[in-house]
Amino acid sequence: MPTLNKIRSALSWAGPQESADPRLANLRLAITAFFAMDGFLFAGWVVRIPAIKAQTGASAGSLGLALLGVSAGAVAFMMLTGRLCRRFGSHPVTVWSGGAMALSITLPPLTGSATALGLVLLVFGAAYGSLNVAMNSAAVDLIGALRRPVMPSFHAAFSLGGMVGAGLGGLIAGGLSPTVHLLLLAVIGLLVTAVAGRALLVRPAPATPEQLPADGGAEKPRVASDRGRTRRLVLVFGLIALCTAYGEGAMADWGALHLTQDLDAGPGLAAAGYAVFALAMTAGRLTGTAVVQRIGPARALVAGGTTATAGLLLGALAPTTWAACLGFAVAGLGLANIFPIAIARAGETGGPGGVAAASTVGYGGMLLGPPAIGFLAEAFGLPAALTTLALLAAVAVLIAYATRGAHHTGRA
Repeated sequence: MPTLNKIRSALSWAGPQESADPRLANLRLAITAFFAMDGFLFAGWVVRIPAIKAQTGASAGSLGLALLGVSAGAVAFMMLTGRLCRRFGSHPVTVWSGGAMALSITLPPLTGSATALGLVLLVFGAAYGSLNVAMNSAAVDLIGALRRPVMPSFHAAFSLGGMVGAGLGGLIAGGLSPTVHLLLLAVIGLLVTAVAGRALLVRPAPATPEQLPADGGAEKPRVASDRGRTRRLVLVFGLIALCTAYGEGAMADWGALHLTQDLDAGPGLAAAGYAVFALAMTAGRLTGTAVVQRIGPARALVAGGTTATAGLLLGALAPTTWAACLGFAVAGLGLANIFPIAIARAGETGGPGGVAAASTVGYGGMLLGPPAIGFLAEAFGLPAALTTLALLAAVAVLIAYATRGAHHTGRA
């Protein structure tokens, strides 16, 4: 029991609102399950990219172009998902999207060419983008009801799911074909969707502070009176999220291939490289709320971005597999809380609309990063291409430092 209490404390799990209303705790658990499933399925796909690349005979450039299908599908459906959430509610859309992602993950290993892979990745990307927008919208509604900054815990679940998915992939990469492996992941995803989805479907999203005639209603005129400034601040936080999400997405899609292709790692060790990255991100996010409360969001962004820059450079340029894995771990620790902090601050500045806008910009970086790395790798080699991750992490540090005064604005 003491260990369980420590874990719950680290997750900042049981707050006063949840203790008073168990329904909020149940909703939080269900939404957390979708974040974890998202990371688990996505990691299961990325650790099999080297095998699917070999299966399709794709070059680095054509693989990058195929991966652009994930980006195109996701961006297109992110915009559509926002409208669907407004019409039907974030909870049903989260469930539909979760089921679609679980089914679509079975498609990539069925392809035999880079062109076919790109087409099925359009479908996978559409489901992935829809799930991310819908579950983040559900999380925003719940955070508004809880009135606690628990966004890092949701993203910790995503990272934990990624770590488990990558670790499992490393264990079975040599024994199961990509087709069988991803089919098993689809079954797990559908089971999670069925169980956690039921909790979301039977409970509507809680009212946000803006929907309640609460004491904080006086804040609304202040935000509305300066919409231009609000949009600029939301864009700033979105750009910070984009710069670091670019690194997270590229690490997911190209990290294992870098270890395999450039450092001669076997399939298991290559998968372990991403697992180390995901583990470090999970550890950082479990303590994210405490870190922000202790040093403030601006300092947390600068410290995280600086750490990530150093780790990403080491991961890209290290001469040995183990040194590269160490760089991946340092990078994961540094990147851990930048995206959640940026999204949370966008929400405090612009409300749920701010979260949606910054999330779209940020996820754009995660989805556009992998194909960009593919084109750069074709021209300059993969290690050199991966150094751009460190460059954009450094840009995020500069933006966070230059706009540090903005981190003290918004609804507290």
